[in-house]
Amino acid sequence: MADDTRSDQPTAPEGPDGAAEDGGAAEVQEDLDALLADVKSERDEYLALAQRARADFENYRKRAARETEEAERRGKASVARELLPALDNLERALRSTGLDPATGRWSGPAEPTPDEQDAEAFDAPSEEVTAQEALARGVALVYGELRAALERAGVETYDPTGERFDPTTSEALATQPGGDEVDAGVVIETLERGYRLDGQVLRAARVVVSE
Repeated sequence: MADDTRSDQPTAPEGPDGAAEDGGAAEVQEDLDALLADVKSERDEYLALAQRARADFENYRKRAARETEEAERRGKASVARELLPALDNLERALRSTGLDPATGRWSGPAEPTPDEQDAEAFDAPSEEVTAQEALARGVALVYGELRAALERAGVETYDPTGERFDPTTSEALATQPGGDEVDAGVVIETLERGYRLDGQVLRAARVVVSE
């Protein structure tokens, strides 16, 4: 009589339910990966946008600084050009009284010698000479303050006497024989000094050039 062998252990169920669970987990993982990829892409876009915005702002800041500096320079140049004719007239007035604007010293007969000063100490000074001196000193004071203000603004003056004539910085009003020791094309006299600001010529020097 043959015995039938039967297993008493239950077997694990196999079927469509197990496959569905594995497939659902895979889909969830794919969704998470796709979401993470989208987040990274947005992060990179925002980062690039922030970097561009920062670069644009830095360029704007530099451009605004340059424009402000240029506007300030143009303003100084405009004011200086308006003041130069007045400065020239003050120089002419000082020279007419015998006072050298460059040195502040008397170059004419208006300044007495030391001996004359000692002698005049016991005499009543001439009202005409005293008034002329006082006027010259007052004009010199105004001239000095105006020159100092222009220098503080960066305006400088130049005298090309003795230099070779440069049409970019000087204007030749006349020519004269320079003599044996002077080559042709050299500035032998400066009638009006030139002015410049930050290397830019505001007004060319007016000069006499050797032939």
